[in-house]
Amino acid sequence: MKKIMIVLGSLFLVSILAIGGYGFYLYKSVQTTVNSSMHTELNREKPDLREFVVDMDAREPVSFLLLGVDAEESTSGRTDTMMVVTVNPDDESMRMVSIPRDTRMDIPGLGKQDKVNHAYAFGGPDMAIAAVENYLDIPIDYFLTVNMDGFQEMVDAVGGVTVQNELVFSQNGHEFNEGQLFLDGDQALAYARMRKEDPRGDLGRNERQRQIVNGMIKEGAQLSSITRTQSILDALGNNIMTNLTFDNMVSLQQNYIRATHNQETLELTGTGDMIDGVWYLIVPEEERLQLSGELRTHLGLESNETVALTEEDHEDEES
Repeated sequence: MKKIMIVLGSLFLVSILAIGGYGFYLYKSVQTTVNSSMHTELNREKPDLREFVVDMDAREPVSFLLLGVDAEESTSGRTDTMMVVTVNPDDESMRMVSIPRDTRMDIPGLGKQDKVNHAYAFGGPDMAIAAVENYLDIPIDYFLTVNMDGFQEMVDAVGGVTVQNELVFSQNGHEFNEGQLFLDGDQALAYARMRKEDPRGDLGRNERQRQIVNGMIKEGAQLSSITRTQSILDALGNNIMTNLTFDNMVSLQQNYIRATHNQETLELTGTGDMIDGVWYLIVPEEERLQLSGELRTHLGLESNETVALTEEDHEDEES
């Protein structure tokens, strides 16, 4: 995997910096960076998965799809990293689930099943969001993408990250011992790329990615230098694409930031299988439904079981 998902850190980092006490100049700098360099609109009709548009000022649960793009530009290429994040401000909690790139699922717009990481290459964020929404049966409110250059640039901009490594390995000329490690951008990229030496494969790599994300959130929250802040803004503007506006980010900081202190990681696992000469990860339907139900509950939506029972009752009434 060539891309690392640091977008969650970027999301909350920008929010923190936006009103973090650095004054009007910095506030305007963040506003300009977000609205002129990072913001883009989706071109799609939202599915009927929620009856309302999320009001972040009213502290309603919200969801994100975070994408690490395998290309020098964040507007093309395949997504080597996909992470769904749901945030519930009422119980101040956050759920994070990595979707393995080889997961086989229906891709709306293609008319067939394919690897989930192909969706972005065929139809950009619109198709990637549609695939994840269809698979997990949850609405995706916002998306963020980052490219590899952006990952290294962001880690270096915050001054590096601290991780807790549980496996001795080498990658891209770097040696990683067990225990607490402090990594710069190049080291962090190598740390989170490694898969072949990890007995857990993609699952182990996904865990290292989440460590980097959390490390960036922690480092970003402790920043006190305007000089370093400007370098972060430059990295964000050059490498991040999102449908979040600056006002959205301010609302996130004001109403959702405490949820980052209560994180739960959910797993999506399956078995490998060759279909028509292509290797896929096949996730059992029971596991997909269970994960979908947990995310729907966290977003304040009816669980899959409730929806199924409602449909059965309706059929009984018609008969």
